[in-house]
Amino acid sequence: MERRIRNSVKALIIEDRKMLAIKIDDEGDAFYILPGGSQSAGETLTEAVKREVAEEIGVEIIPNSLEFVIEGVYGEAFHRVDFVFLCEYKGLTDHLFFQSDGHQVRYEWLDIDNLIGQP
Repeated sequence: MERRIRNSVKALIIEDRKMLAIKIDDEGDAFYILPGGSQSAGETLTEAVKREVAEEIGVEIIPNSLEFVIEGVYGEAFHRVDFVFLCEYKGLTDHLFFQSDGHQVRYEWLDIDNLIGQP
């Protein structure tokens, strides 16, 4: 079976020493992820990260810079390439259109000085 490459965008949003993250509860196993998702054909990476964050959590952002790239080569049916952008928080979108998966609990501002100690 041929594996395809999937581009994904993630938003690293930091304001007042807090990072915006999505809390996931997967059958009692709770963890946090950065908001984002797949890039669509014909869409730039910055357009994709703005759209995905608005769809997932109803927040408007400005992507400022590409900070790092993460590759997921093993363990999935596809070869994932995540592009992580440092983004400026602008506020809630005018229209709330959430497309979260069933495991998303909410989004939270996490204290970056104590990320490991977050419940």
